[in-house]
Amino acid sequence: MSRTSAPALVLKWGGIALAMALVFWIATRMSAQGMWLGVSTVAFVGLCILAVYATRRAVPMKYLLPGFLCLLALQIWPIIFTIMVSFTNYGDGHLGTKDEAVKQIVANSVQVVPGSTRYKASVAVKEGTDPATGALSLLLTDPQGKSFVGDANGLTDLPGADVEKSDLGRITKAGGYTVLTGKQANARSKDLGQLAVPSKDGSGIKMQGLSAAYEGRATITYDAASDTLTDTKSKLTYKPKDSKYVATDGSGQSFSQGWQENVGTKNYATIFSDSTMRSGFLKMFVWNVVFAAGTVISTFILGMLIALLFNSPNLKGKAVYRTLLILPYAIPVFVTALLWRGMFNQDYGLINTLTGLDVDWLGNGFWAKVAILITNLWLGFPYMFLLCTGALQSIPSDVKEAAKIDGAGSFQTLTRITMPLLMVAVGPLLIASYGFNFNNFTLIYLLTEGGPFEGGSAGMGSTDLLVTYAYRLAFSGAAPNFGLASAVAVVIFALVAIQALPGFRATKSLEEVQ
Repeated sequence: MSRTSAPALVLKWGGIALAMALVFWIATRMSAQGMWLGVSTVAFVGLCILAVYATRRAVPMKYLLPGFLCLLALQIWPIIFTIMVSFTNYGDGHLGTKDEAVKQIVANSVQVVPGSTRYKASVAVKEGTDPATGALSLLLTDPQGKSFVGDANGLTDLPGADVEKSDLGRITKAGGYTVLTGKQANARSKDLGQLAVPSKDGSGIKMQGLSAAYEGRATITYDAASDTLTDTKSKLTYKPKDSKYVATDGSGQSFSQGWQENVGTKNYATIFSDSTMRSGFLKMFVWNVVFAAGTVISTFILGMLIALLFNSPNLKGKAVYRTLLILPYAIPVFVTALLWRGMFNQDYGLINTLTGLDVDWLGNGFWAKVAILITNLWLGFPYMFLLCTGALQSIPSDVKEAAKIDGAGSFQTLTRITMPLLMVAVGPLLIASYGFNFNNFTLIYLLTEGGPFEGGSAGMGSTDLLVTYAYRLAFSGAAPNFGLASAVAVVIFALVAIQALPGFRATKSLEEVQ
């Protein structure tokens, strides 16, 4: 057995050490956030790396493991996470836990105590602790120049001998403390928002910006025993309902801060039971299928016809023509889409100008769909041309010669010999192209943004695909709803899978042609 060279051993164990260091760093970050399942998963991955690469065994796994880990991280985990989110109300106003929502509501109700002291303030942690995770303290200077240090336990005097101040009176250095820079303090804005130094009469000292502090008192109180919030000014009480605190007087008044919780199949029920969404969803699905299928068929036919033309041995200058034809495929999609958007302009666009038409290409639902199909034909036919060119050149010439000897004409040779052999090569790629165009977010978003929005509907556009609608639910509008958008994404995944399975079965039967 050959011995491994010293440089190779150094490289091997150096790589393993780096991988273990990365695993340890990820695990510690996850443990700090209480993500114990994630810590266990990362630790298992680290053990797998050691088991595979620290020994001479499992040679195939040394090549397969990186791809397998990427598959899990970039494909399997996003699918699982999307499914998990689809069963929650995760979205605007429902991003955190119930405890976080209560703390935020109480913190936002803090108002300045009349006649209270205003302080010059600096943010600090105790010396020797990490500025990113250490317990925060406020170094305060009152109008008389006296210095204090405040934390969650209360306010104490800060000896002046150990203090250095700026010209404006802010503390820049204090014995036993590390003063945070503006960038460090800003990174911990969430912790600062929750920090209130206890003061007299139940009030607390809170930061105002990054250089001042004030004494304030919360007007909202929380009773953990009854799980209610009380507004001390209006005397209204609030109880939890639908993941929010709602007033008990029947007015429907509620706080905007809610919390994330499991809602079961509510999001899926909304898709299929809400009359507005159900009808819009059905229309989008039909257009989605027409768009994807129409694109694949039109681009394939055009690309195949051009490939058949260029496959003729009598055509001169084929290299030049092929180079020119693949240019649309080489130009970035967003550039082409924006160019076509300009050409489809009703008043100044090149298409209406050259043809003398007055078509509102992007303002009318029907013509907007036509414009999208035309644009995608321009973008997609070079790809099909390249596929068909390669497939045609792989067909043996003696097969065509044998058909000619048997008396087959050009059309019979094309339909009985060329096309079946061509479909064996490009059939699976046509299915992949259909799946890609079924979720072709980029073209729709850049060309029409899902519009035009007709019939008074601001949420569902005439050219929306299911994927652009899911994007609008998640990231646009007044109240983004990630849970509902995830449910739509899961439905899209299921629809594409259902449509793809028969296609793959059909292409499998084509293998018998060979």
